[in-house]
Amino acid sequence: MNFLNISKLKSNLPKTPGILRKEKYFNSAVLIPLIFLNGEYSLLFEKRAVDIRQGGEICFPGGEYDSLLDKSYIDTAIRETVEETGIEKAAIELLGQLDTFIGPMGVTVDPFIAIINIKDINDLPFDKNEVEKLFTVPISFFVNNPPEIYYVKLKFHPEEIDKNGNTIITFPADELKLPSKYSKPWHGKKHEIFVYKTNGEIIWGITAELIREFIDKI
Repeated sequence: MNFLNISKLKSNLPKTPGILRKEKYFNSAVLIPLIFLNGEYSLLFEKRAVDIRQGGEICFPGGEYDSLLDKSYIDTAIRETVEETGIEKAAIELLGQLDTFIGPMGVTVDPFIAIINIKDINDLPFDKNEVEKLFTVPISFFVNNPPEIYYVKLKFHPEEIDKNGNTIITFPADELKLPSKYSKPWHGKKHEIFVYKTNGEIIWGITAELIREFIDKI
């Protein structure tokens, strides 16, 4: 029996290749907000509230894609921006999109660039449950100050320790008769981490990656 129907295969191939098995990731979207202040454009950032996940870190407004609320990733970015910052949707002027970022810890981020048509961020009714503060940094700062670069090593672990201290085999390499190197942590690829120091704050991780990509585009 011939299981391969060439015509069906061709019709099922994506017209525009995307990210394979994207549903396996934590899929999110952010807005990279541009505000014209004091004669130049600045980037708008949030400092996350202390009591939430990744509390105290600097980020762009955004969050997880919700299929019940969002028809697209731009819907996610705008919805989260409005909820977190208090910026009105009508004040968001979309310019376009950067490439999807795939993080080493199983996260995808679709970043959108927009001009925010407001004159002052100090009156924004941001959500204090999620945001400690909003602040801006001139784009010129990032043009003139490249990020510091550090490294971490990422490894695949075929086992984990549970809360009782027991070792749980999550990938039985020995049982599957795979090469012995897979029965202990393997790979160990070095991963770059960008760090910007500004406004008394540290901007790093995915946010710094997106800044670097944005600066490369301009």
